[in-house]
Amino acid sequence: MSLYDRIPNNVDLAGDKRLLRALEHWQPNYMRWWTDMGPDGYQARDVYLRTAMSVEPEGWAHFDYVKMPDYRWGIFLAPPEHDRRVGFGDHFGQPAWQQVPGEYRSMLRRLIVTQGDTEPASVEQQRMLGHSGPSNYDVRNLFQVNVEEGRHLWAMVYLLHSYFGRDGREESEELLDRRSGHNDKPRILDAFNEPIEDWLSFYMFTTFTDRDGKYQLLALSRSGFDPLSRTTRFMLTEEAHHMFVGESGVRRVVRRACELLRDTGDDDVRRQGGIDLETVQRYINLWYSVSLDLFGGEVSSNAANFFAAGLKGRDREEQYADHLALEGTLPIWRRGEYGWERTEAPLRNAMNEILRDAYRADCERCLTRWNHTIAEFGMPFRLRLPDRRFHRRVGVFAGHHFDPEGKSLAPHEWAERREEFLPGDKDRAYVKNLMVGITEPGKIANWIARPRSGVNDKPFDFEYVRREQ
Repeated sequence: MSLYDRIPNNVDLAGDKRLLRALEHWQPNYMRWWTDMGPDGYQARDVYLRTAMSVEPEGWAHFDYVKMPDYRWGIFLAPPEHDRRVGFGDHFGQPAWQQVPGEYRSMLRRLIVTQGDTEPASVEQQRMLGHSGPSNYDVRNLFQVNVEEGRHLWAMVYLLHSYFGRDGREESEELLDRRSGHNDKPRILDAFNEPIEDWLSFYMFTTFTDRDGKYQLLALSRSGFDPLSRTTRFMLTEEAHHMFVGESGVRRVVRRACELLRDTGDDDVRRQGGIDLETVQRYINLWYSVSLDLFGGEVSSNAANFFAAGLKGRDREEQYADHLALEGTLPIWRRGEYGWERTEAPLRNAMNEILRDAYRADCERCLTRWNHTIAEFGMPFRLRLPDRRFHRRVGVFAGHHFDPEGKSLAPHEWAERREEFLPGDKDRAYVKNLMVGITEPGKIANWIARPRSGVNDKPFDFEYVRREQ
């Protein structure tokens, strides 16, 4: 079967021989990477997966059993918009670019490579989780996320090969050379070098870190470079499922903790084999703060340049009245002579913070839904997002210590109280000890509640991942 036949697409691969040859050269390296770094121990299994087949709102995906190495990683761009214009920045109102503007070539390549690097990184972080999944249903959802991250890598590689010549081909190879957590060749962004060794971390990652991905894709979907805009618009369709897997997973962990509290009368959920809400809170503190760093510094000349060039906009840019952002400011924190103080940053330089504000509001809505589950059981406990100053390694708060309420701490206070706020060795060991794989359809681990429904109208006890033959 030819590469064109294996890759569903709407970019006319059959008619672009140069691109087809380039991807034919890259594809074997990708498959070697997938075999080495994709889901461990499940490459020969039949998995009930969704495959993108078109960009039509109705019937865009097909569900069926497939072995993951045989998955059809498609290349799809959202339908073109007639007479689309650059929606912001110095080129506001000009026709959107169909080719890379020469003066922005390096800047645009950097954006695409950084986004592209996150896709294989998350697969690498999660490759061992299939062995400890809490149910057949959950393992299937993990693999769905994994293959779609692989497809998103194909989408970014398509842009690199199509529009950046030799530089793009070299960058595409380097996307396969880097490794999550590797000492010499780590992934570009720190959050994608964090180990994900348990399913609570996986659910937090897909809740918070994939939600950062949503906002990065939303900003890129406004790009004046039309192929990037169309590519990321379709990626957002799949990204929604990844966040659902995370948010619903945490909600089920929370529900099970509440069920154990109610049914046993024992206020020590760990004694009953569940994950207590206090531990859930510490994992929220970790993954939310790590994900906040992905937006970059509060004041950023890079963000200003991306906006000015029309390459990366704001979430829902069309809702703003001013698309030039040459005037106005945004209040931000800075470290002054007498401590922390509020100051004003020029709007363009504060684009990271504007996107981070939208992200935080979205995360708050997520926690509201989790807290609604707790409230259903009549319990007074509430999960909260930590202050944006907490546990930051990027931006003005990096190198300083704060508690989850935003109160400044001396270094010795932080050292003494760190495990009060973040998962400690005992938390990680306890959670990891619960991670015993459940593969029989219809069965589920004790520490998580059953989902309310299955996948694609199938029941929970459907065999989503078939037994090894």
